[in-house]
Amino acid sequence: MTRPDRRKAAVAALEARVGRVFTDRDLLERALTHASVGNGGTPGRDNERLEFLGDRVLNLMAAEHLCQAFPAAREGELARWLNRLVNSGACAEVARSIGLPDALRLDASASRIGARDSERVLGDACEALMAALYLDGGLEAARSFFRIGWGDLAAGLDAGPDRDPKTRLQEWAMGLGLPPPAYVVVSAEGPPHDPRFTIEARLPGLEPATGAGRSKREAEKAAAAMFLEREKIQP
Repeated sequence: MTRPDRRKAAVAALEARVGRVFTDRDLLERALTHASVGNGGTPGRDNERLEFLGDRVLNLMAAEHLCQAFPAAREGELARWLNRLVNSGACAEVARSIGLPDALRLDASASRIGARDSERVLGDACEALMAALYLDGGLEAARSFFRIGWGDLAAGLDAGPDRDPKTRLQEWAMGLGLPPPAYVVVSAEGPPHDPRFTIEARLPGLEPATGAGRSKREAEKAAAAMFLEREKIQP
């Protein structure tokens, strides 16, 4: 498969994962085009303006979800949860889970310095994709993407950060003077629209624990939970 063909397949897989085939193909291409492409060419042909809009749409989707899911929560608690859903790390993680890195258009020099795996680049592109979905399919398309991309993270908010397995494992490791756990992809199987990831949670001097899931985030949480269970670490 030639490079253009590989990217075409990656874009198709991305659309399958977010559940929408774009009517406006140019809009999708803009969302997936980094500012390095063209080096200052025609304004508006990259994803920077869409990222600006997507940030606001994402905040709306997250706030809407929080208000519906937690009707008794106070404003301060809602604000803390909102920050956990819309930060650049969460957006980059969503981007990776839907295969966005392979669909990105980047200048060759930007690719060589690792921009395709940059948290900032992926987070911005994820927000640009949110904007493109909103413009192409309205609020319902944006809501659908939020449920797909942020569903696992949003579902864990009511448990509190101290009960999230990844947070608990990291705190336990820190208490032993160990570095944060490393999460290593052991395998990625299945079709692009229905992937299955197997990930190991690793800490120095201890046996790794393995977890699986339909997204990397889900598999990491499963691996962390297995580690906690094996080491009999209490909540």
